[in-house]
Amino acid sequence: NLHANGASFFFICLYSQKERGLYYGSYMYKETWNIGVILFLLVMMTAFVGYVLPWGQMSFWGATVITNLLSAVPYIGDNLIQWIWGGFSVNNATLTRFFAFHFLLPFAIVATTILHPLFFHETGSNNPIGLNSDSDKSPVHPYFSYKNLLGLFTLLPLLPSPTLISPN
Repeated sequence: NLHANGASFFFICLYSQKERGLYYGSYMYKETWNIGVILFLLVMMTAFVGYVLPWGQMSFWGATVITNLLSAVPYIGDNLIQWIWGGFSVNNATLTRFFAFHFLLPFAIVATTILHPLFFHETGSNNPIGLNSDSDKSPVHPYFSYKNLLGLFTLLPLLPSPTLISPN
């Protein structure tokens, strides 16, 4: 399934980005790091509601168990679960709501993705040496734009490979 493989590739990129940020100490720039964490959580929520959409037994019980974790939220946990479920148990209303979330959350992801580089360019980035490189900066365009396009066009043909090799 191209959609599922694309999500897996996307998570590989996200995890490598987080590893890089931890290795270089990017968490010290709190605003940029927090927006990255919010972006990661939005992607995780989108992936979870997308996992539930096939509506098999694993999806049903995954939705039941994960949404029941919200019962730990003081005062509003049970009401929050009933709102997400659309009733007192996981049912067809839950599936409809999860489909709506799976459609709407990417718009929040796009908005957060736009904010993330804005904060990143305000604070700068960390490098492996740990030195301040304000005097030796390269403009984002054309150098990094072309580099990113080269990476995109190099990796894009790999996306359908698992589906083409093993279609079932």
